[in-house]
Parts: sequence; structure tokens; C-alpha cells
Amino acid sequence: MSKVWINGKLFDKAEAKISVFDHGLLYGDGVFEGIRIYAGKVFRLREHLDRLYESARHIFLEIPFSREQIAQAVLDTVQANAKQEGYIRLVVTRGPGTLGLDPRKCSEPQVIIIVDDISLYPPDSYEKGLRVITASVIRNHPNALNPRIKSLNYLNNILAKIEAERAGCPEAIMLNHNGEVAECTADNIFLVKHGILRTPHLAAGILEGVTRNLVLELAREAKIPVQETALTRHDVYSADECFLTGTAAEVAPIVECDGRPIGNGKPGPLTRQLRERFQQRVRQTT
Repeated sequence: MSKVWINGKLFDKAEAKISVFDHGLLYGDGVFEGIRIYAGKVFRLREHLDRLYESARHIFLEIPFSREQIAQAVLDTVQANAKQEGYIRLVVTRGPGTLGLDPRKCSEPQVIIIVDDISLYPPDSYEKGLRVITASVIRNHPNALNPRIKSLNYLNNILAKIEAERAGCPEAIMLNHNGEVAECTADNIFLVKHGILRTPHLAAGILEGVTRNLVLELAREAKIPVQETALTRHDVYSADECFLTGTAAEVAPIVECDGRPIGNGKPGPLTRQLRERFQQRVRQTT
């Protein structure tokens, strides 16, 4: 039976519980990270912890463990579950409190580490590519909830995901408040045009993805020109290639958007090259 770490203790999955008065449940008050395990090693743990603590600081949430303690807890939980390939969900909630928004009435933040499997898309999607739509639901306005906070508030992403599924697609592109391309429901997006790799800049209201940053790093190592810039739906429709990136999705090609084929309707050569480089890099992680 799988083990779940909660505030310093390991519990069997069936016994891993938090209070129904936890503000993470009642109000989505908390932050999280999704992290990959490759060949028994945790991928880019430091980067994920940096983002977790930044998100927590932004919402005035004090994590009751040091980074070193959380890092060790993640490693211990992976070992306890004997996972060689898998996914880690690291969650910090505001903790149990009263019925009411006031976070000062919450007694103790809850730190939860889950180690399990994840598969966002069918395996053949990585060879054939994904169909997507543009969602009518926009990404959170940065003055309402900064998208760089990886919070438990995912309702607008979920609504966009539902819209995609109802349209018969596994994924949707979300626009920002200016009508520019931001990201997909849980992933960053990249385009290729005339050999140039293009992706929305952080000011477009996106999460700074760990996998996104790795792909940018791999592209620069391969001398592929990179632009972080404003993008529109026209740029998606007229792109030669398109793909999305994320911890769970890794590097997944997109071959159609809003019924329009992208490029020749098949995963492109630069997409395949970057996916191969990505797979090689994560297997080299120590």
C-alpha cells in the first residue's frame, strides 16, 4: 500500500487524512508543486522547492519546515513507496480553521507529500499529436491572482479543461486578459515558426514552468533561436509546429487548434528533437 507523508509522519493511503475544516479544502487556500521521478531520482527538486516557497511567501503562508527538511521528506517518501518512475504532489494548506476566510484562525499548516503515477494523455498522443481548442475561459488576471503563484485555486483551468473535453479535445489554450496566448490548462505552450522557437513571456500571465525553463535551456544549447514574446491565436494557427510542456505532460506535440491543422498536421522535427533531448536530460539527472 502506498504511503503519504503528512507533517512529519508516513500514513497508509487509506489513513492519510486532513480536517474538513482545513482552509485548503474550504477556500483553496494553499500552494502545491508537481514533481517527477525518473529512474528513481527526483527531477529538479531544488527548483520546485524554490517555487513552492515563493508561492507560499506571496500568500503569507509560513511553511513549518525548512527547505532541507522538505527535500529530505520528499526523498524519504519516494523511497517508502519504492518508486522508480512516478509523480510527486507536494501540497501545503493553510490548515484547519473556522468557517470564515480569516487565515489567522487557522491553527497549523498541513504539509502533504503524495507519491503516485500520472498520465495526462494517451501514449500515442506523443507520436500522433494532440488536438486542442481555444477556451472561452481566460487565465486569471494577474491583478486578481498572480499566475506565478502555484495555488490550489485551479477552477478557471478546470472550466477550460471541461470546455476542451466537451469539444472532444484533451487540452485547451487559455488566453490572458489582453487576448494573448498564455498557456494551456496545466502546461506552457511553445510554437515554431521559420526555425525560431517562440513562447509567451512571463508578463503574459503564465506560470514559470520548470519544464518550460528546461526546454528553453535545451534549445539554447542546441543553438535554436528562442523568443519569449507576446503571441496571438493567429500565431498558433500559422505556426509550423506547436507543443506544450509540463511536469506531468513532459513535451507533447499539438497538431491541430480550433479545427485548423498546425504545419502539416504531424509533430514537427524541432518538436521531436526537443522531446528527445528532454528525455535524455531527465535520465541523466542525479
